[in-house]
Amino acid sequence: MKRRCFVQAALATLSAAAIPAMGFAAPTGARRLRIGFLGASHSHAAGKIKAVQESADWELIGVCEEDNRLRTEYAKSGIPLLSQEELLGRSQVVAVESQVQDHARDAKLALSAGKHVHVEKPPADTLEGFRELAALAREKNVLLQMGYMWRYHPAFNAALEAARRGWLGQIYLVRGTINTQLPAEQRAQVARFPAGTLLELGSHLIDVLARLLGRPAKVTSVLKTDGPFADHLADNTLAIFEFPKALGIISSSTLQPHAGRYRSFEIFGTEGTAVVNPIEPPGLTIDMAKPAGPYRAGLNTVPMPKYVRYLPEFADLATKIREGKQLAVSPEDDLLVQETLMRACAAIPASG
Repeated sequence: MKRRCFVQAALATLSAAAIPAMGFAAPTGARRLRIGFLGASHSHAAGKIKAVQESADWELIGVCEEDNRLRTEYAKSGIPLLSQEELLGRSQVVAVESQVQDHARDAKLALSAGKHVHVEKPPADTLEGFRELAALAREKNVLLQMGYMWRYHPAFNAALEAARRGWLGQIYLVRGTINTQLPAEQRAQVARFPAGTLLELGSHLIDVLARLLGRPAKVTSVLKTDGPFADHLADNTLAIFEFPKALGIISSSTLQPHAGRYRSFEIFGTEGTAVVNPIEPPGLTIDMAKPAGPYRAGLNTVPMPKYVRYLPEFADLATKIREGKQLAVSPEDDLLVQETLMRACAAIPASG
């Protein structure tokens, strides 16, 4: 199924059987946190609405959506439709799941109202737009969670642990591929951004790369339009990140059939290699030159726990709100990710 068809398809399943429990229930006696969706047209929106509906942490108060067709679909699913004022007045937490160009606008509205915010990736299409959001979150003393869903992915996190703990030796190359197949009628939304799929889809893997290796010294991007379509979407893209002792390569295209099975993230070190593939469901192999950490020499196929998109990130957000703590990924790292993404998209000079 094409990814831009997910919203309507997923809407039909919102009242289906509950997602299997993953141990993320709210603490005994804890009140459900009231959450509303400011914008619900992103391809991840319906899945996130389903996740909060079936969680003991959250009370879904409704959605505020401008698209009349989607409003009708959400209403048919029994989800309350709210005005912007109603949603901001009644929510403790606001999830921004609008189209990419509206993320920063809608997150700013919610933060200005003093709400904790979960904002779909990328949180803004400029660096200054993100800096404004981060400053508002600090001023209002609220949490701002990015919608990079694989931050809570067990295979990514095990691979990152192996790299950070030195089990893989010196990291000299990180390589990631994230493709899809986008039909002609769905290309216009992504084509509005000069970096095309590198911004909209490649950002998932740029997030992981930047959090692992830090700020690149140089970023070079190739943004090509190679599909047989009458538009200018950058649909075949590549970004090269140069670090003092490592390279990063992230590619993203909208031209690949059966793309999900080929999505991957690889970390190469002088003592071992970690490969996340497939990404969903999580798969991880770690090939070691010698034993290190929990891994033996040779090829290790690492068992993965059950993973369901969106559940861990919303569970962590609820926990951190109740405990009054910061999220695992710091605001400083969020800024680094946004800066690196904007450099890859040629939205700011390579010098930063």
